[in-house]
Amino acid sequence: MGIFKLILPKMGESVSEATLTKWVKAIGDSIEEDDTVAEIATDKVDSEVPSPVRGVLKEILFQEGQVAQVGDVIAILEVQGDADAAAEGVQHVDVPAATGDAVAETIPSFPGLDLLDKAKAESATEGLHAASRFYSPLVKSIAQQEGLSQQELDGMQGSGAEGRVTKQDILAFIAAKGKGVSQTAATAATAASSVPATAAEKSGTLTAPVQLVKRMDGDEIIEMDRMRRLIADHMVSSVHTSPHVFSVVEADVTNLVNWRNKIKDSYKKREGENITFTPLIIEAISKALKDFPMVNVSIDGNHIIKRKHINIGMAAALPSGNLIVPVIKDADQLSLVGLCKSVNDLAVRSRANQLKPDDTQGGTFTFTNIGAFGNIFGMPIINQPQAAILAVGTITKKPAVLETEDGDVIAIRHKMYLSMSYDHRVIDGALGGTFLKRVADYLENWDKDRVI
Repeated sequence: MGIFKLILPKMGESVSEATLTKWVKAIGDSIEEDDTVAEIATDKVDSEVPSPVRGVLKEILFQEGQVAQVGDVIAILEVQGDADAAAEGVQHVDVPAATGDAVAETIPSFPGLDLLDKAKAESATEGLHAASRFYSPLVKSIAQQEGLSQQELDGMQGSGAEGRVTKQDILAFIAAKGKGVSQTAATAATAASSVPATAAEKSGTLTAPVQLVKRMDGDEIIEMDRMRRLIADHMVSSVHTSPHVFSVVEADVTNLVNWRNKIKDSYKKREGENITFTPLIIEAISKALKDFPMVNVSIDGNHIIKRKHINIGMAAALPSGNLIVPVIKDADQLSLVGLCKSVNDLAVRSRANQLKPDDTQGGTFTFTNIGAFGNIFGMPIINQPQAAILAVGTITKKPAVLETEDGDVIAIRHKMYLSMSYDHRVIDGALGGTFLKRVADYLENWDKDRVI
């Protein structure tokens, strides 16, 4: 008889923890290899934890709703057959039934996922906020930006699992401290954040007190789901972080529309999928980012991080009404066919809730197509820690004045608004406006004879 420790796998470069949202298997259930044992959620996507071995679920170490760190043992499985285990590369130890001696920890190898190396885990806790208790990267980042001392951080009362300091805890502490409250009272403020919050409180502003909303007869109260709360927090945080400034241009995309209409049927017949406007616009954005690399940046304190890679996030609406932003990595290195396939693949997997955590990581610039909903243009909120986000509206036919060799004429043209929100701390109006105009130029000057 052997014991196997099921460990929370690494789910992406910057993902260090996940919430156990559901145990698919119960204690005593038989588990086949690759069966889903639990469902987890990160701050980006929902995922599943499969079992790499056959066995029986003997013990659950994290309850639903609790937060586990990458590398934590989340469940114990009882397995049989040393020969089978050896074939799968899983180590087992015999455990005397009467004594219940401690067992050796075994680390599974999940398909496509590397487990957190112990040395890497140890080094991750060193640096600015090295301490005996765990602090998530987000908490450490907030502490660094706000200039909190290690003593202040260690003195906070955490409302998370095992006293862990959560984002709400540290923000409550900062809010109390900013009002001139003593350190003792500020620490007490973090303890207050452990009181169950209402839906309105969970989506409230970072530092302002929660506004009490009067309820009227007939109102329906809907509790925000987990993803909607994350989106709300992310959007409020972005507005508090970046001074948003906006630019808008109108592009004549007649050549682009006519070219797509000409090749879309043959493309679908050859590739088995549609060619939409999204990859065409993303290609133009990628070219413009290469022309203006200071738009492809992030801010870290007083430092500007100039990104080497051009990773374009594309906002995708989910059937639930929520929003997710999968990322096309190195978009500038892909052919137009490659962009089309990447866009379609991410869109399909987004709607089917099949994105992997890495699919939403590493974005350096975000694009959103609000024209898909019939909108003319809008002012989107920056997707932190990026510095800009571009939105395109619906393409409409309009009369326009064209300059020709024989004089000005009025013609029917396909027009589209492009709007961009950008962080005024690092992108001024001249740079933002010139960049946006360059994107429009690439779309307007589309080669009508281009072969794809």
